[in-house]
Amino acid sequence: MYDLIIVGAGVLGTFHAYHAAKAGQRVLLLEKDRYPVGATVRNFGQVVPSGLAGRWFDYGRQSLTIYREIQEETDLTVRQRGTIYVASDADEWQLANELHDHYVRIGYGSELLSKAQCLAKYPTLQPDYVVGGLFFSEEMSVEPELMIHRLIAFVQQKYGVDYRPGSAVVDVQSNAGGATVTLATRQRFEAGRVLICSGHEVKLLFPEVLARAGLVVSKLQMLLAEPVANLSLPGNILTGLSIRRYEAFQECPSYARIQTPEHYAELKKWGIHILFKQAIDGSIIVGDSHEYADATHTEDLGYHTQEAINDLMLAEARRIVTFPLKIRKTWAGFYSQTADEIFEHNIDEYIRIVTGIGGKGMSSGAGFAEYNIRQWLLNGK
Repeated sequence: MYDLIIVGAGVLGTFHAYHAAKAGQRVLLLEKDRYPVGATVRNFGQVVPSGLAGRWFDYGRQSLTIYREIQEETDLTVRQRGTIYVASDADEWQLANELHDHYVRIGYGSELLSKAQCLAKYPTLQPDYVVGGLFFSEEMSVEPELMIHRLIAFVQQKYGVDYRPGSAVVDVQSNAGGATVTLATRQRFEAGRVLICSGHEVKLLFPEVLARAGLVVSKLQMLLAEPVANLSLPGNILTGLSIRRYEAFQECPSYARIQTPEHYAELKKWGIHILFKQAIDGSIIVGDSHEYADATHTEDLGYHTQEAINDLMLAEARRIVTFPLKIRKTWAGFYSQTADEIFEHNIDEYIRIVTGIGGKGMSSGAGFAEYNIRQWLLNGK
């Protein structure tokens, strides 16, 4: 008998397990695959609260603290090397200045960098691209394919979380005083509460609920470039298209008045914005694009990647940086999202669904999970 069973061992599920177990709960963490293979491991590994707005910025800021605390105990691959948004025209530079002013008012460290300062700090930026930059020194990078495995190992060793990969859940039912979880093997587990963090999978558990949830799945195309000798790209590098896309900038006073340059039109059609992050082995993650489908029709997005989209991303990336981009591999990632920022639904007092966090999971999932556990499981303690 457990206090809490969590279905899904991605970043959202595992951080819920961490906070619950840290509070003294007996936790079972179930993962349908042999190891997590969803959105958590298919992203950049950037922890960038600066791009978030509202409560998600607050969760993101708290996530930085949580990552830092765990990193002091075990190596999650956390590197605090900052985030820069590189503005490429007057509109983007205006938004960068306005967001900087906002963060100065609320006490979140940011620094405006001139063109010369940007090029000194990031000498492989194309000089013709750079107008200026907005830098956040507190922000972090992680290695997504390593971080989640190390976090799972940490919650097992430090807090006794019972982790069972290869455990596909096919049924969750309430009972007297709790809930029963049934696996595809017909094995059953009982707990006082069950939390379902199943990512973009909406057809297995409570499909009738999730079909009405308004969830949309986003398909992202991403690229991995080969290491370049003597190249160092510190932290997270985001660009003018990111400034035009991220929620924090959308709340700036001038956002409604900015124009879309003609050369951005095709990129905007595919939801492309260009980010760079160098992995520990020197390879460079570049991306990404966004295509959308109703979560009940994810198959419509296809399993393949489109070379034309990759070519668009590479052309824009080469407009931004001077180093060669020799692509080692490409892949598609998928995550669910909702217009309501996240989907939270109580089946009853014992069973809760939390999914549709969109692209915010790595940046804000740790802080959101802490809040959610406190409110739902620990009654606000």
